[in-house]
Amino acid sequence: MISVFLVDDHEVVREGVAALLDAQDDLEVVGGAGSVAEALARVPAVRPRVAVLDVRLPDGTGIELCRELRSRMPELACLMLTSFTDEQAMFDAVLAGASGYVIKDVRGNDIVNAVREVGSGGSLLDGRAASALMSRLRTRAETPDPLAELTAKEREVLGYIGEGLTNREIGERMFLAEKTVKNYVSALLAKLGMQRRVQAAVLANKVRTEEGSG
Repeated sequence: MISVFLVDDHEVVREGVAALLDAQDDLEVVGGAGSVAEALARVPAVRPRVAVLDVRLPDGTGIELCRELRSRMPELACLMLTSFTDEQAMFDAVLAGASGYVIKDVRGNDIVNAVREVGSGGSLLDGRAASALMSRLRTRAETPDPLAELTAKEREVLGYIGEGLTNREIGERMFLAEKTVKNYVSALLAKLGMQRRVQAAVLANKVRTEEGSG
């Protein structure tokens, strides 16, 4: 039995998907939430195998939620379910550790199969999501600037990493919670294809040197 938790701010959508999944012999919906905060409070308590997350939520994004949930529960498979074919969102979702990305207007049976696939350890992107992601990866490969994918905040965090500041010290400089800084660090490392903070520090100093001499 694959246990599933649903996160969507539209109750009608949650109830519809829940009815669809609960009708299957091998799937069981164990809970639901309408916001990031609610999901962070409830998901760890029921420890589902799969979390189906809407990308856009009232108090954040399903991508941020995916990253946070997987940091607490590495065994959790996250399936992004959204109305939007936003290439950046798809790209960020994969970097955040999502196992799949499905557009809401697919047939009900496709959602069922997607949950089964990620619940059994697989990964998937529907056709549109896959082509958009591949386009994004090609663009990234052709972009000489290693920082091109970083947001302004992530670039700022990278600069402070280059100065040797801790997450707490960066948080004090940027007026952010230490946990928020940690999330930014994880995101920028993923986007840069790096595993360790020291690699980011070396890059930050290299960029600073190049800008100083340019």
